[in-house]
Formats: sequence, C-alpha cells, structure tokens
Amino acid sequence: MPAPLDFHLEHYDGPLDLLLDLIRKHEINIHDIPIASITTQYLDYMRRAVELDIDLGAEFVYMAATLIHIKSRMLLPRDPALDEISPEDDPRQELVDRLLEHERFKNAAEMLQQKLLVEENVWSNPQIQTFLDEAESPELAVTLFDLVKTFEQVLDRAKNKPIYEVSNEEVSVPDMILA
Repeated sequence: MPAPLDFHLEHYDGPLDLLLDLIRKHEINIHDIPIASITTQYLDYMRRAVELDIDLGAEFVYMAATLIHIKSRMLLPRDPALDEISPEDDPRQELVDRLLEHERFKNAAEMLQQKLLVEENVWSNPQIQTFLDEAESPELAVTLFDLVKTFEQVLDRAKNKPIYEVSNEEVSVPDMILA
C-alpha cells in the first residue's frame, strides 16, 4: 500500500490538475494508475477542501464519480476467454488520454506564460534612423525671409486690434428680483 499523501490543500485549477499532482507525487506511471488508491486520496482531498466554488466543486464531484465508475468497471469479472485487455477495453484509457492531453495543454500554457514574461522584460532601442530617414523628410517650401515677413504681419494685426473695455456694473440680488 502506498504511503499516505501529504496534503497541503494547494489551489488546483481543476480536477485534472489534482489527479496529475496525485499521480506525480506517488511517481506512478500514468498508463498504470491504481484507481482505488487515487480515488481514496482524491475523495479525501475533496473532504478537506473547505472553500470550493460551486462550478469548480461540481467538476471535482464529476471527476470523483468518473474515478469510482472506472474502479467499479475494473472490479467486474472479465471474460476468461480474453487473455489480455485490449486498450479499447481498459476503463482507465479514457482518463489517461484526458490526463495526457491536459498535461500537454498545461505545459503549452506555461511555455506561453514564460515567453510573455521574457517579452515583457525585454526592451529594444531601435535606431532613430529607422524612423527618420533623411531621404523621406519633406523640404520646406518657404524661405527664412517668408517666415520673418509673415511674423511681422501677425504682429501688425495684433497692434491694430481694437481694445474693448467692459464697464463693471454692480447689481445686487434684491435689485434684480425687483426689476
């Protein structure tokens, strides 16, 4: 009988994460899962997990039911005419396939997360020449003399602008009410 599993009540993203963790901690070949011991430990974890949200809890209960179903199918007597169980007849095969697929996706997600972290921490300083190519900069169509002449015209218009004075008339609220 395997040694009892040391539970730390870690946060698992889903029931397949918990199953993968149980299998790894016991260093079990994923193709030869001892359904009885894994189911017992899985149910024990579920009893100890106090705060599960309802959707995640439903996934864990579904996985526990799947494990119990597989265990019950394995306990049923086999046809003695069949010497060896074919992969199609092994009730654990679907679970193994799901676990392997989940592990592939989890590894791919971790790899993408690492690439994202590397990309966020890398900064390159592109040369300014790539943005400002001298051959592409447009030539000015005016000369310095044209700019000075235009500036003088702006100043002349500012001098000739009429100044408006606004008289300050004091009005009280009671006067406005009576008016």
